[in-house]
Amino acid sequence: MLNRIDLRGSTTDPRRLLPRAALDVSVATEQVRPIVEAIREHGASAVRDATRRLDGVELTDLRVPAEAIAAAEAGLDPAVRAALLESIKRARKVHGDQRRTEVTTLLSTSGTVTQRWVPVRRVGLYVPGGLAVYPSSVIMNVVPAQVAGVPSIAVTSPPQKDTGLPNVNILAACALLGVDEVYAVGGAQAVAMFGYGDQEGCEPVDMITGPGNIWVTAAKRLLRGVVGIDAEAGPTEIAILADDTADPRHVAADLISQAEHDPLAASVLVTPSLELVEAVEQEVARQVAATKHVQRVTEALTGTQSATVIVDDLEQGLRVVDAYGAEHLEIQTRDARAVAERVWNAGAIFVGAWSPVSLGDYCAGSNHVLPTGGCARHSSGLSTQTFLRGVQLIEYGRDALAEVADHVVALSEAEDLPAHGAAVKVRFTQ
Repeated sequence: MLNRIDLRGSTTDPRRLLPRAALDVSVATEQVRPIVEAIREHGASAVRDATRRLDGVELTDLRVPAEAIAAAEAGLDPAVRAALLESIKRARKVHGDQRRTEVTTLLSTSGTVTQRWVPVRRVGLYVPGGLAVYPSSVIMNVVPAQVAGVPSIAVTSPPQKDTGLPNVNILAACALLGVDEVYAVGGAQAVAMFGYGDQEGCEPVDMITGPGNIWVTAAKRLLRGVVGIDAEAGPTEIAILADDTADPRHVAADLISQAEHDPLAASVLVTPSLELVEAVEQEVARQVAATKHVQRVTEALTGTQSATVIVDDLEQGLRVVDAYGAEHLEIQTRDARAVAERVWNAGAIFVGAWSPVSLGDYCAGSNHVLPTGGCARHSSGLSTQTFLRGVQLIEYGRDALAEVADHVVALSEAEDLPAHGAAVKVRFTQ
């Protein structure tokens, strides 16, 4: 079912040969620009108009009533409640340990530089609700923002046609986390609403985070600079680096698990073992036939973005997965931890047979909002640090400034900025 790419003996840069989903965010950006500009000018009325045209939902109030959030929590299935609470508990523990502390460097008796970490004042968190709904993404966005100390948190998720509200489990997750500012808005219009406000009560935010479709990504690109964004997320990806010790049932199941998200989802197996390739192909065919979303999974696995990549050995395999920079990377090899520690580029690395990606999606404690499209080569996933800004406090006394005054003057003259030096010299003259 998966395409095969044979890189044995190849010395070509793997980035030229590896599969990717075909997306053109720049084209999508121009298509959503009128929506974004209309919302900037007209606020809530333009949000309602876009929601009516694009989602087929007529909204009266953009904000979800408090009673609807409370009702969703009250009606939550006990098993789902227990799972969400466990996910929240583990995420709080992991993200709590990520919190940086203030540090002060003493440079002289009266000269210090202090690095403070200050939370963003207000954030807008986007939770998808298209082909699938993601109460887990509420946790992944909200928990690190809360741990960082963000004082104002708003969540938005697309309205469902039958209720005009976000999915009930998404609302219940908000309730469990104590988030009461929730909007029934999706797509580019949600991003624009957060960026510019809706003139009816939703104040503009300082940062927007959360995964979404290409229209959400395009709107984020347009709003970059107006607000901070976490990343331009694309379709989900899994890469598995495996050798002949891997269980083909596990490998097949994990490839299918990510293909279940979206027809554009990417599933990539990298291995030197032809025996594993053949066994995985048999398992994929068997397991796909038994899964619920057969059409969606089949489209993803047979698409140009998915493939089995055959390599000479694990050394070449490591070069390939580093070039790919997967959102999710599984290591299913001998000495999996040692192999994982040699990886440079991945959003998150799942080590060994008992650490499937689906664990990270829900209950590992890690964050599942991760860089896609090779961006793991330069970007990180969502974390507590996403919502913190480093602010430096520079505090020098007279003696401390005197120690470096001549150096400041010399450098200001070297850069032909003499007023910089004069601002120091004036402090030592009558």
